[in-house]
Amino acid sequence: MFSFELLLDAVVLGLLLGCFYAAVSIGLSVSFGLLDVPHVAHPAFLVLASYGTYFLSEYGIDPIIAGLLLTPVFFVLGLGMYRLYYETFEKRGSDAGVRGIAFFFGIAFIIEVAIILLFGVDQRSVQAPYIGKSIDILSLRIPLRLVVAFIVALLLTLILTLYLSRTFTGRTIRAVAQDADALRLMGANPIATKQWAFGIATGVLGIAGALLIIVQPVEPTLDRAYIGRTFCVVVMAGLGSMSGTLLAGLILGVAESIVLTLYGASWAPAISFAMLLAVLAVRPQGLFGR
Repeated sequence: MFSFELLLDAVVLGLLLGCFYAAVSIGLSVSFGLLDVPHVAHPAFLVLASYGTYFLSEYGIDPIIAGLLLTPVFFVLGLGMYRLYYETFEKRGSDAGVRGIAFFFGIAFIIEVAIILLFGVDQRSVQAPYIGKSIDILSLRIPLRLVVAFIVALLLTLILTLYLSRTFTGRTIRAVAQDADALRLMGANPIATKQWAFGIATGVLGIAGALLIIVQPVEPTLDRAYIGRTFCVVVMAGLGSMSGTLLAGLILGVAESIVLTLYGASWAPAISFAMLLAVLAVRPQGLFGR
């Protein structure tokens, strides 16, 4: 039976979950939204970072600390990945987008197979003092792991937003998305700028992957569930909008939580695809895009 308390609980949990969705999508907002790279392997790297967090946690390292340790590793991985993409596809012509999609799908499948070979197909989870506990606020019982994920995700989004808007390198990244030729005339290298930005977009997945395994157990094919969610958040936000990514993540989180509460878990995964199609049909530039 429907009740106001049940709805309030769904909204609060949806807001916490939505900030997490923004965190796992913000890297894609840079790579796909600003750089126009069809990075469909983004969720696969997210899951890979989760397994990296699991591996480090076996040595007693806190998941958040493990995510921070993985960030520079994934940053370097992103630098190499963009260089390979550029030399193989982007440098050769205008059909880089179509071929790039196939390239990144191949990378995603390779990552998935590698995870299965290394860790098997069973679900993996981590232990931490804030996992398995909850806090009571008024009449609501909120899982502490979601609160931790919310705080870390909010900080991650804020830091990346400030970096892109307040630093010279961040403004260069935004400029290369608008006019690479003009940026070259100003003495900056568009390719090096894109490579650096793609490294950042991949590096933040170290922390995002840690948040993923904090929020839920992971398994090798979990990336398929996040393809719709991450692209829904990025497209809904408006390509390249960092603040829009946060708001779009909150909208998706609340919508998914309400559907989960009222109609069951089987309907929740379809929400992201439904919202994605709706935004593309009504406002292709995104809710917060120009």
